[in-house]
Amino acid sequence: MPTIRTLIDAQAIAYRVKSLGAAISHAHRGHDLVLISVLKGSFVFAADLVRAIEIPIAVDFLACQSYGAGTETSGVVKITHDLTQPIEGKHVIVVEDIIDTGLTMSYLLSNLETRKPASLEVCALLHKPARSRVKVPIHYLGFTIEDVFVVGYGLDFAERYRNLPYIGVLEEER
Repeated sequence: MPTIRTLIDAQAIAYRVKSLGAAISHAHRGHDLVLISVLKGSFVFAADLVRAIEIPIAVDFLACQSYGAGTETSGVVKITHDLTQPIEGKHVIVVEDIIDTGLTMSYLLSNLETRKPASLEVCALLHKPARSRVKVPIHYLGFTIEDVFVVGYGLDFAERYRNLPYIGVLEEER
């Protein structure tokens, strides 16, 4: 069984999510704002984030797959659940758990741009710049982390560990 080393504790996450919610509220006051949570990984982050936003918003969900059961992206992105409402003319923030290679988010942004939103921004809980293969604009960022495989707070390894209240590094037993 692997061990999990705490990287970012629950208190630090809560503080940062509150700050992100305040920044989004300030920047988008008066806008027709839609938050799109990218499932499954961002659902915990998105749930806390929407409660930290103090302006009216709509929420929708998009699911895509690029990892399968491994720890490396396949590079092929497949949308497995699409939006339920049109986003044309709306201000859109895509909420993602982690941006590492940038391939998934780049694909999603290109796809969403064809739907003619008024604006399109990214809010990511985590960014792993050491793994970046495609530059992705991140408008709202929780934390920058080193090149480690993380779980918890919605992030998983083979569908496990999403329920941890903190972000941890999955380490092999020695």
